Amino acid sequence: MDDAVRKAIEAQINHEFHAAYLYLAMAGHFKVQSLDGFGQWMLTQAQEEVGHAMRLFDFLVRRGVPAKLSDVAGPVAEFGEPLSIFQQALEHEMKVSALIASLYELAVEKKDHPTQLELQWFVTEQVEEEVLVGNVVEQLGMVGDSRAALLMLDQKLGTRATAK
Repeated sequence: MDDAVRKAIEAQINHEFHAAYLYLAMAGHFKVQSLDGFGQWMLTQAQEEVGHAMRLFDFLVRRGVPAKLSDVAGPVAEFGEPLSIFQQALEHEMKVSALIASLYELAVEKKDHPTQLELQWFVTEQVEEEVLVGNVVEQLGMVGDSRAALLMLDQKLGTRATAK
């Protein structure tokens, strides 16, 4: 495997773990505000991000490359209101999509076909992630100042299935 591709995958593993930390912190923020459904939604999101990191880690191992892991930066501690939090999550997912696209372009440049194939899954996953978070942003926009509607949405989001 080309060294630049390996380093970029290792950096993406770090980004995925950082995303898990971010969503875990957001989950805690929601749960202490008694918005358990939002908190559960974010916990599931955190689990998915760990799964993404592990998928990339396993890919390197299957290719015979031991991953060199680096420190994961902690997330911010203050998040604001639910709409703002989900807007931050959407911005984060868009950033991850751009990172995956850059990694894919590097794999194309280096003619690393196995990495291109692996990253196709991530490209598709990022489209789904942006739609998923974007839908919650739209619904929170509809909620406006209605506390009752916010609690109904909280209850709905709490039914999100746990990541596998």
